[in-house]
Amino acid sequence: MKTFSQKTADISRRWILIDAKDATLGRLSTEIAKYLIGKYKPTYTPHIDSGDYVVVINAAEVPVTGEKETDKIYYRHSGFPGGIKDAQLKEVREKFPERIIESAVKGMLPKNKLSPERMARLRIFPGSEHTHTAQTPEKVEVK
Repeated sequence: MKTFSQKTADISRRWILIDAKDATLGRLSTEIAKYLIGKYKPTYTPHIDSGDYVVVINAAEVPVTGEKETDKIYYRHSGFPGGIKDAQLKEVREKFPERIIESAVKGMLPKNKLSPERMARLRIFPGSEHTHTAQTPEKVEVK
């Protein structure tokens, strides 16, 4: 019996549609990461990027538990001395609701060369409208 190793020519990608208001931020992010990596597929190979495209809608309405709305802090740095800036979750939700899900999913992906390609296949929209209806994404329920 030989070990199966998927080739890049054998990759088939699907389009997945996930509604962000159905589950909390952590559960939503793990499901998105699972589809971006392709780990649910029987042909999963760790060194081949065989994940799917993921379209997330209603990013502005993603629920969080506890006091995360005021206690969770997002940091960014300009690269200059003293250039660190921070923002609470509620501030980020008002201005850039996509960044909430984007940073959570990025933290759940493996830190390797395949990570930027996987993040490029993630499409996040703050409302219920998205621009990928031509790809006919399959709606997936998050538990």
